[in-house]
Amino acid sequence: MSAPGNWGRWGSEDERGAANLLSSERVLAATGAVASGRVISLGEPLDKTTAATIGRPSLSHYMVRDGGDYAAGGRALGRSRYADDVIGLSTHTGTHVDALVHVWYGEQIYNGHSQAGVRSGGASRCGVEKLGPLVGRGLLLDVAAYVGEPYLPAERAIDAEMLEGVRRRAGVSIESGDIVLIRTGWLGGAGDSYLRGEPGVDFSGAAWLAANDVALVGADNYAVEVLGEHAVDGFPVHELLLRDHGIPLMENVVLDALAQQRPGPFLFVANPLPLRGATASPLAPVAIL
Repeated sequence: MSAPGNWGRWGSEDERGAANLLSSERVLAATGAVASGRVISLGEPLDKTTAATIGRPSLSHYMVRDGGDYAAGGRALGRSRYADDVIGLSTHTGTHVDALVHVWYGEQIYNGHSQAGVRSGGASRCGVEKLGPLVGRGLLLDVAAYVGEPYLPAERAIDAEMLEGVRRRAGVSIESGDIVLIRTGWLGGAGDSYLRGEPGVDFSGAAWLAANDVALVGADNYAVEVLGEHAVDGFPVHELLLRDHGIPLMENVVLDALAQQRPGPFLFVANPLPLRGATASPLAPVAIL
């Protein structure tokens, strides 16, 4: 177990964690990173083929009103015809943000709130609706480019030394409240092996991110941290960042197009769905260059 890093920093009742660092002053400062106004989508397209991890249902999508209804003699409203549909998905499908209640150890979630508040109807504390809009200065740490490979192999750990090396080569400094995106190349390159382990951040890399006081961490894999047959049991990176430091995690972030721009700092914008008591929310984040 590690010492809770941000517990009490924003008060005993806090449920937003490091997202509190995304103050209006920092948001205003982050707009200074916009030079061209080009907007790059970082969200994964969603359909029935979107990868779902074991224990989570695949996305379902069906129409409740479509053109076939009118072909069969359905009544129009005046001359208006319309289509309507329904989706069903795990909140951890595709590009999404993990709420601070998602992973913990012991009997306490972030900031010392009790696990007893996590019930079948949702979480009374630290649900995804508590995060609010996620807007700030974004930084891309392109680890795949750093090692000279299109993508890292499964179970390749990204440690603190490697992250620091990527930062130095990129010529950027990490400021308190930054939103750090880590590119492994896994989402674009792994293909059918995507859910069979993954490269990702190890405990030392997570500790490095926490020590740099970041507001949010995202990666182009399905769990941010290194996973596989030889990885540590459980989710130590989730424990350290979500539970101990209150740093939300974004997973399945699409980073290849952004990496092609070789960007410096940029404006990052995302807004979770305000799903009360949910452990995560789908996201459609963007980088504004």
